[in-house]
Amino acid sequence: MSDLDRRIAQFQNMAQADPENEMAHFSLGRALNEAGRHAEAAESFLRCTELAPSMSVAYQLAGEALLKTADKDKAAQLFTRGYTIAAERGEFKPRDAIAALLKSIGREVPEVAVKPRTGSREVDLLSGGKAAGGEVDRSKYPPGTFFCTRTGRPGTKMSRPPFKGPVGQWIHEHISQETFNTWIGQGTKVINELRLDLSREQDAETYDEHMREYLGIDEDLYTKLTGMA
Repeated sequence: MSDLDRRIAQFQNMAQADPENEMAHFSLGRALNEAGRHAEAAESFLRCTELAPSMSVAYQLAGEALLKTADKDKAAQLFTRGYTIAAERGEFKPRDAIAALLKSIGREVPEVAVKPRTGSREVDLLSGGKAAGGEVDRSKYPPGTFFCTRTGRPGTKMSRPPFKGPVGQWIHEHISQETFNTWIGQGTKVINELRLDLSREQDAETYDEHMREYLGIDEDLYTKLTGMA
């Protein structure tokens, strides 16, 4: 069994053990895509959108996988939905990426009014994608209120970075203590389901990849933070 096959099996076990775990379905979709199993990958990404309806990148990846199965119409529907979500939430990177994909297949990019972050509709991915209190009007909160980048909700700023280095510093500046505590619980599931031994470098990196994915640290941001070419 190849390393990729083992990863797929591990993520399948995670998704089966915890069907409500959007991260498990997202990771499974990425691994299936890497293996060329695009139809299955699309199903995993779509399950992720059901659990976390505001995760615009999941719509993007599901659409990309469907394009590889020649299902252009379904891909266009997902791109349109993902673009709308990204634009409304002010997520410019996925918005622009999806716009390019729509243009590449000859479809129109929808006109969406960008909602300012001070009054945008926030969805708490940590609660399975369910609306977390509707409109978040930051002007109603006292000056200096800490807002978590991961959820868009007010929370407690960490007293110190969770670990040394630029990634730990970014987490300290952008992620609430409540969100990070939730990751700790999620990370325990990752360790148990994947049988990780954090004393092994490869297993520690697997854990870190899941953490970054969960907290919204994509590859571009990670590269920028660490200065890796």
